[in-house]
Amino acid sequence: MTKGFSVQDKYFQKAKKLGYLARSVFKLQEIQEKFRILKKGMNVLDLGAAPGSWLQFVREVVGDNSKLVGVDTTDIQGIGKSIVTLQINIFDEKIESVIREKCAKRFDVILSDLAPKTSGVKEVDHYRSIELGERVLELACELLALKGSLVIKVFQGSDMDDFLRKVKQAFKKVSVFKPKACRDRSFEVYIIASNYRG
Repeated sequence: MTKGFSVQDKYFQKAKKLGYLARSVFKLQEIQEKFRILKKGMNVLDLGAAPGSWLQFVREVVGDNSKLVGVDTTDIQGIGKSIVTLQINIFDEKIESVIREKCAKRFDVILSDLAPKTSGVKEVDHYRSIELGERVLELACELLALKGSLVIKVFQGSDMDDFLRKVKQAFKKVSVFKPKACRDRSFEVYIIASNYRG
């Protein structure tokens, strides 16, 4: 699920100048600066990874000896042979086995910048976002290493508190963060969860 941007956007211009595939890279950069979830040698799974800017940034942080897997319904190209990319829907019942074929070990970090196709109706988009978030949490509980970390983008709304409670049951530390790189009109936030209980 690609991350759109405007040609007039300063973050787009900066991303283009630095060779990143999308402006959304700066959201992850801010998350990393504040929470330090990524470290050298970590294995990382990126859900909703297209066009690939988060994977580009993660590779810079974790190094070449880590396993990086990007998943999206859209084909991901131009990010280097050392990164595994899978074109599959996260709701596909085969997804866990497909990912495990590419990385036998559990992941230290799982990232999700997934967002639904927006309808323009805030609550509808919120519910769809929470549905994606719940699926990501479900996958994280199967694929994440003990004490691992999870980053999930969600749209704020009436089900946010209930979803946060579910995340807190699985992780010891949970924060909600809105990077400056998010558009002002956006009601997206990121849930940063660490120390997976297993």
